[in-house]
This record gives sequence, C-alpha cells and structure tokens, in this order.
Amino acid sequence: MNLVRGNVLLTGATGGIGQAIARAFASRGASLILTGRRNDVLEPLAAEVRGRPLACDLSSRGDVEKLCREAVAAELDVFVANAALPASGLLTELTQEEIDRMLEVNLRAPVALARALAPGMIDRGRGHMVFVSSLSGKAANAASSVYSATKFGLRGFALGLREDLRPHHVGVSAVLPGFISDAGMFADAQLRFAEGQIKLPSGVSTRTPEQVAAAVIKAIERNRAELDVAPALVRFGATFAGAAPQLAAAASRLMGSNRIAGEVAEGQRDKRA
Repeated sequence: MNLVRGNVLLTGATGGIGQAIARAFASRGASLILTGRRNDVLEPLAAEVRGRPLACDLSSRGDVEKLCREAVAAELDVFVANAALPASGLLTELTQEEIDRMLEVNLRAPVALARALAPGMIDRGRGHMVFVSSLSGKAANAASSVYSATKFGLRGFALGLREDLRPHHVGVSAVLPGFISDAGMFADAQLRFAEGQIKLPSGVSTRTPEQVAAAVIKAIERNRAELDVAPALVRFGATFAGAAPQLAAAASRLMGSNRIAGEVAEGQRDKRA
C-alpha cells in the first residue's frame, strides 16, 4: 500500500510548514485529519484539501487525550507530528508556565500520540510516523536551550521508536529543517533580515516550506531514518556540532550565531503562549 495516499493525521496544520505538508499529501490523494489552534486558518485549509479539521490545543492534556481517541478510531496510515511552539529565549527570561507549555506541545504531545497510535499500526502491519524536529536537535545555539531540549528529545525519541517498530513493518522518521523562509522560527525575524539589520553568514541560505513537505513525503516513501532540510554548509555544521560541540560552538559564535539567535528570539517573544 502507498501510505502517502492513506489516512493521515497532521498536527500543526495551520502554520506555513503545516499547510505545505497538508497540500503535499492532498496532491497525492491522502485523506487528511488536520489539527491546529487557529480555526480561521484550519477550516479553510481543510476545505481546500478536503480534509477533516479538528481544533486542538496540544498544551491541554484533555485535548491531547481527545485527539488520541479520534486518531485511533481513524485507523491511520501516517502520523506527522509537526506542531511546535518557538520556545526560544534565555532560560532566565522564560516563565515556568511558558517552559511547561513548550515541553507539552513540542515533546509530550507527539510522544502521547505515538503511544496511542502504535498498537493499531502494529496490528495492521503497516504505517509510518514522521516527527518534524529541527537542526536545533543536532546543534544547540544561544537563546534556545528549551527549544533545543525539545528538538533533541523529539529526534532521540524518533530514532529509538524506529528500532522498536521496525520488526512490525512500521516506519519512523525525523525531518530536521534549518532556516525556513516564510515559516517557523526564521520567519518571525525575517523582516529584520530582509531590511539588512542582520544577515545570515555567507553560504547559509534558507529552504521553503514546500521543501520540508517534500522531505516528509520522501521520508515515508523511502523509509528514511532522518532527512535534513538545509543547504550543505548548514548540514555539515550540524553534524560537526554533534562530534565536537565546544569547537563548533566557538566557530558558530565567530560567524555571528549568537546575534542571529537573539534576533530570532526577539521576533518570537509574543509567540511563546
């Protein structure tokens, strides 16, 4: 069975990356369940892709439990965990309430949904789960300690779960975007970049939401453990950071990473809730 044409649950459907993922699946004939907090975006998107909208706040454990029940009943072929809060900023500037919400949305909710969906996929002997992490799940930057914690955690969870579900013919993948234009963390600070107030280092460029969506489809079709969505220099830097974090951090600082991280955090200040 071609899983990308089956029953698909997508969280975080109302963001730029989520909308691109939804359209990529719809173009292949998938039957979509779309979740998000913004009904004003969710319902028109669902109408466009002929999907089913389910308003859901993943920071609410009650909402997550309800979504788990709905997802199990749908006998899903694919689960894409895309929803995330920015979670950027200095730890000392974040309230405990903000931190808890970031952990709930970015890490606990995907784990809870995977736990609910795994038994059905095992019984059917097919299925795939995709966790949209980040290159911040390989290389931590300034002003992103909580965000990196959630994305390192999500990546580790995906890789471990992949081994657990492999004998049952259920695939698991992690997709790791870098700077994405018009969506996500970078978009919140993009005006500052566009106006020349701050520039990305030489050789560092962005990718599009559509390229992230293509990576999600590719991960499922080829059962890939991981796919990075970033230019070669950024991918190399993230890999190098995993092998030599102290040296990589020093090199990153020289390239202006702390300044960029500060701009991104400032652009997201009002999106932590």
